[in-house]
Amino acid sequence: MERERSAVRKWQRKEKIMKRAMEINGLHIEAEYSDRAMETIFLPMLRHLTELQKEAGRRILVFLAAPPATGKSTLVKFLTDLSGEMPGLTPITAVGMDGFHHYQDYLLSHRVIRDGQEIPMTLIKGAPITYDLDAFRERLLRVRKERVCPWPEYSRKLHDPVDNAVEITGDIVLIEGNYLLLDEEGWRDLKSLADYTVRILADEKDVRDRLIWRRASNGTPMKEAEYMVDSNDIPNVRLCMEKSMDGDVTLRLTPEGDYVYEKQSMEKSDSGSCL
Repeated sequence: MERERSAVRKWQRKEKIMKRAMEINGLHIEAEYSDRAMETIFLPMLRHLTELQKEAGRRILVFLAAPPATGKSTLVKFLTDLSGEMPGLTPITAVGMDGFHHYQDYLLSHRVIRDGQEIPMTLIKGAPITYDLDAFRERLLRVRKERVCPWPEYSRKLHDPVDNAVEITGDIVLIEGNYLLLDEEGWRDLKSLADYTVRILADEKDVRDRLIWRRASNGTPMKEAEYMVDSNDIPNVRLCMEKSMDGDVTLRLTPEGDYVYEKQSMEKSDSGSCL
């Protein structure tokens, strides 16, 4: 128990807020979550996954499905670090589905109809159709079967996937992405490949503000950032939030960037936390 308290103290506390500096997609940020989220969501969930893997006696796959700009990459890094530092937890290996974007050449050479107009796929990059769903499904099947499995990553510098960028070797593999629980043909079948699923919801206005800030902070003029968000990003956000299936646990992103339970299916303890 003392080892766990010591590990928890590594996470800076101030006014019941957990803080940790980390690097996400080349950016240095400081993650901030409440003690309540730590004690009632994150730690119980990681303990549950540890027990689930032990009971299964094999590698398990965990899906974390969320719209863009809901903090999923930061949360995944947070959970990965936490699982590796807290005693009694099985460390998590985290990867994303963005490595399964179609290559830029493919997007430039293929067109779709949007609002009655034929446009190149590059203009809707990030929509479900711009992912190689067949390759993604095939790789998930390999991850379930192969002890060591390569996985692609998306390069923001190249604007293309880099195949075999990392190797998956761990017992708990957390996969994050926008459409992992999408209730559409082809996509809905992916859920059967996961042993556990987490879904994140958020208020559309909060997500829009975060998306505009993200684009503007990368140098895009404000008016252009707003146009790009409203024309491309928000349709994907709505698709994720309106047409995704429930997860085993559904969390909601608060305006402050914290998480609360929206819906949970894990058994509750007497304290009300999830086990």
